[in-house]
Amino acid sequence: MFKKVLIANRGEIAVRIIRACRELGIQTVAVYSTADKNALHTMIADEAVCIGPAPSKDSYLNMRAIISACEITGADAIHPGFGFLSENASFARTCEKCGITFIGPRATSIEMLGDKAQAKETMKENGVPVIMGSDGAISNIHAAKSLAAQLGYPVLIKASAGGGGRGIRIVNEESELEKQMTAARQEALACFGNDEVYMEKFIVDPKHIEIQILADNYGDVIYLGERDCSMQRRNQKVLEEAPSPASFMTPRLREKMGKAACTAARVCGYRNAGTIEFLVDKNGDFYFMEMNTRIQVEHPITEQVTGIDLVKQQLLIAQGEHLSIKQEDVKITGHAIECRINAENPEQGFRPSPGTIRSLFIPGGFGVRVDTAVYQGYEIPPYYDSMIGKLIVHGKDRQEAIAKMTWALSEFIVEGVNTNVDFQLKLIRRPEFIEGNYDNAFLNRVDILKQREE
Repeated sequence: MFKKVLIANRGEIAVRIIRACRELGIQTVAVYSTADKNALHTMIADEAVCIGPAPSKDSYLNMRAIISACEITGADAIHPGFGFLSENASFARTCEKCGITFIGPRATSIEMLGDKAQAKETMKENGVPVIMGSDGAISNIHAAKSLAAQLGYPVLIKASAGGGGRGIRIVNEESELEKQMTAARQEALACFGNDEVYMEKFIVDPKHIEIQILADNYGDVIYLGERDCSMQRRNQKVLEEAPSPASFMTPRLREKMGKAACTAARVCGYRNAGTIEFLVDKNGDFYFMEMNTRIQVEHPITEQVTGIDLVKQQLLIAQGEHLSIKQEDVKITGHAIECRINAENPEQGFRPSPGTIRSLFIPGGFGVRVDTAVYQGYEIPPYYDSMIGKLIVHGKDRQEAIAKMTWALSEFIVEGVNTNVDFQLKLIRRPEFIEGNYDNAFLNRVDILKQREE
């Protein structure tokens, strides 16, 4: 068992990891920027180390400072959470060189899957369905025009090293191609330090379905059902549910996608927790999109329907234990929904709303879970992601889960800053959501705030 784990992250995920470590009897080290001096994760960890000023590049992305914090505290492992350095192969490799266990996949797996074009080619070679598109990065506009003509418009230009909805552009006709390709490259360079892009056929109004997997160091891989992440705004997830509505998902499709996800993990020599993301068209045909080599923001809904603590599993796998769960042990029970609670103003284009929380009431009750790191009097800094918590509910079926989420959102009170709670409440009440009749373009078509079709 690890003696001490350093959490190279902040916010609710840092708190989540600290709690899992506590249950396993592992001591924890929190790292923080000067802006997070009074953050909850610094208070509940066994030790806390300041690693730099507020900007992420000087603190949570500062590999040298994080490794130094490990050395001075005697931490023998690092959990990167999600975001920041969680999918940075160089960081994982540095941990290995310093004799520190990186709680995640090997650096080689991160590299292979981090290059989206290379990952797609690897999946194609191993029989995992992929979307038609370029073989690797596109070298120039002439090659792009030729390929787009073969695929047929609309097409997608995507950052090879991308993620989180960044570096993506839809191109509807040839006259837009050069402009959108340039814009995608510029955003990719700014976000990922790599301006390579690739092209694929744009699938109109698909479902965004992801499969959670666990893989140990001995070749055993299992899948834990799916999460429906189709409710997105500008390629950013807003709400997730597990399993996908029965009006769309069938047991046969779930099994096919689960087996394809396990194949994807095996061909990459993957270990630890990971998520394979697929697009699924209206005919039920699915296509590999990418693999996230970390714990996901939406992991709690999988925990709720399977009863499996994914963060604990990450820790156990990282310290060399065999998976104690077999595929036949995985049972999906009931239905879970997660709403991301953000400090933002939906009425003003979802502009971030940092500031001090003057009053806070968090809902509770049977089947209600809130993962958060905020408290009354906490000052939300302006430097990081606007998500301040995740509201998760679990019911015996989808209807009960929707009912629980409706009253839980109604009870959620945050005063002092703007939040998207009312937006989420309007969304959960939409007849399209209640019927499970939505895809990943839904929020582009429907104005939730005005409750009317655009």
